[in-house]
Amino acid sequence: MADQALIDILKQGSQVWNRWWEDNNRPSVDLSEANLSRAQLSGIHLSGANLAGANLSEAYLQEAWLDSANLTGANLYMAMLEEVNFFQANLTGANFMAANLIEGFLNYANLTGTDFTCANLAVAKLNRAILEGTIFVEADLGSVNLACCELAGLNFAGANFMMAHLQGSDLTGAKLTGAQFYGAFLHDTNLTGADLTGADLTNAILVDATIEQTALTGCKIYGLSAWNLKGTPLDQSNLIITQNCDPTITVDDLEVAQFIHLLLNNKKVRSVIDTITAKTVLILGRFTEERKAVLDALRDEIRKHNYLPIVHDVAGPDNRDITETVSTLAHMAKFVIADITDAKSIPQELMAIVPNLPSVPVQPLLLASQNEYGMFEHFRRYPWVLNTYLYDNIDNLINSMEESIIQPIETWLANNR
Repeated sequence: MADQALIDILKQGSQVWNRWWEDNNRPSVDLSEANLSRAQLSGIHLSGANLAGANLSEAYLQEAWLDSANLTGANLYMAMLEEVNFFQANLTGANFMAANLIEGFLNYANLTGTDFTCANLAVAKLNRAILEGTIFVEADLGSVNLACCELAGLNFAGANFMMAHLQGSDLTGAKLTGAQFYGAFLHDTNLTGADLTGADLTNAILVDATIEQTALTGCKIYGLSAWNLKGTPLDQSNLIITQNCDPTITVDDLEVAQFIHLLLNNKKVRSVIDTITAKTVLILGRFTEERKAVLDALRDEIRKHNYLPIVHDVAGPDNRDITETVSTLAHMAKFVIADITDAKSIPQELMAIVPNLPSVPVQPLLLASQNEYGMFEHFRRYPWVLNTYLYDNIDNLINSMEESIIQPIETWLANNR
């Protein structure tokens, strides 16, 4: 237990404490279980102190010296810890939830079971720290150097790794759902079995990384450098290759995604389109939140027939040359499925496709309770626009997919080679 006399000295402020500490040959003091909540201790010297179980919640400890201190089980909730020296400190099981540790020095610290949920660790140093069972849910790890660290199995859900250095680190089985990796360095990182569902990998470097059984569903990968990847991902569906300000385009293969992005933005590359037209299916529609289930059903059924769905959702912001984008995607498609229910820019998209691509059949879909928009009659003059298929609901659409959509399209293709 803490000595009350020591607590009384502490409460006189850092200058008084530090002078006393120096005058007494820098003793290792016992402040275990002390209640120092909201204490003003900036610049305090507590090297080697025993603060096990202490309450330091909302305390002000900026630039404090806590190297080699024992903070096992201590409560540092919302504490201000900018530039604090935790070198070789024992922080086992400590609570750092929502604490501010910007530029903190945690090299060689024991962080076993430490909870950094929502903590700000931007630019902190964690070299050779022990990270076993450490929790980093929604923590800010921006620009942190975690290169060559053992991070297997840790929970980083929702964490921010913007510009962080993770090259050579082991993230096997780590939970990284919704994490932000904008511009992060993941060169040669082991992501075997990790869950990156919904993560943002915009402008990240993933060269030589291992992605065996890695979940990548719904990742944002605009500008991602992902060369020489090792292993087969568990799931890489619905990868978003466009920027947030552009209409959403998704694909189902990480390495193919880079090619498709290049294809959309480099006219010279478009000459190789024919090599992938055998499997690509372009799905057009306005899939709002209410109708997203239709999109998911279409996409899943297309995959079951060994096709590669590319979705162009016109529900997003309309601030780029949609006509050119859709035309490029259609040129590489074997066929097009267009859900004209609640059509907005669908007429414009079809006008860019139908008159110019007689070898690409278009299968219109329409919710039975809706009416075709007026301009659609114009497209009936083109033989490669198939009869509109009316569906009552999602189940009806799924159950009739093979007989009423896939087979008619494949029959048309066989007869018009």
